[in-house]
Amino acid sequence: MSIKWFSLTVDAVDPPKLARWWAEVLDYQVVFEEDSYSAIAKDEWTFPGIAFNRVTEAKTAKNRLHWDLNPTDQNAEVERLLAMGAVKADIGQGQVPWVVLADPEGNEFCVLVPWKHPEEVS
Repeated sequence: MSIKWFSLTVDAVDPPKLARWWAEVLDYQVVFEEDSYSAIAKDEWTFPGIAFNRVTEAKTAKNRLHWDLNPTDQNAEVERLLAMGAVKADIGQGQVPWVVLADPEGNEFCVLVPWKHPEEVS
């Protein structure tokens, strides 16, 4: 038997809006969009992707799953994301080298310090 990861699904009050926001963040494309369900991926044939499914209730608790984003310039990316509508989030992380933000619907994610595979370091 074989199985492959196809997508991660995120509950959203406004799936098309949140899908477009994350597509811009990740330089992905919206590969499917309707009022109750939208999906993004690098392109229509590259997966895993991220799906956004309509729910009626807003997010009320800390995520049990979140994105860790690996930027080339942490400060520049944090500023870009804040300008796009992200907000700083305190989930009890204390003093850490990464920055915790939340997307427009309150889903937390981390912007890490740049990380490179040892083979990429000169």
